[in-house]
Amino acid sequence: MKPAIIFDLGAVLIDWDRRHLYDKLFNGRTAERDYFLDHVCTLEWNATMDAGRPFAEAVAAKIVDFPNYEPYIAAYHTRWEEMIVGPIDGTVALMSRLKEAGYEVHALSNWSAETFPIVRPHFEFLDWFGEIVLSGEVKTIKPDPEIYRILLERIDRLPEDCIFIDDSAANISAARDLGFQALHFHSPARLQADLTALGIQI
Repeated sequence: MKPAIIFDLGAVLIDWDRRHLYDKLFNGRTAERDYFLDHVCTLEWNATMDAGRPFAEAVAAKIVDFPNYEPYIAAYHTRWEEMIVGPIDGTVALMSRLKEAGYEVHALSNWSAETFPIVRPHFEFLDWFGEIVLSGEVKTIKPDPEIYRILLERIDRLPEDCIFIDDSAANISAARDLGFQALHFHSPARLQADLTALGIQI
């Protein structure tokens, strides 16, 4: 049986980056933008919404802590879509070829259940997946082993029968500890080479 290929979404198939929005809002004030993303609306804070915390609640609490940044914090919710600029075409093309070659493809993503339905209609390739496991729906996030186990149960596979692709070193490490073959995503070209090294011919 061919291995199942498991994709992360953000920064692997979809070009999501908070700077896409905040470059516009801070308008060249790079140091202030970096301070804001490193100390105010941090990735750790974003992860709480990926795990199921409502955006409205998270934003309101953050504004209490940083009232001087209120419009910038509010934009994290009201202008969230501007953090996405499109697909990562090279990875989408690889996934298309994998499907054509008869490989199962699934998704395992840290993503808010509030925002994913906004994005889904804009990316046809999301309909190619057999299963999509979202952290915001199952209320647990990578690298917690539980979310990997949820995926395995849904697709009826053992971890050693899966190749997991993610841009996060922590998520890759957790997958390997569970027995997955795991590839740290850097670019579509690197991914192509890494898949070939595993014997995946597409």
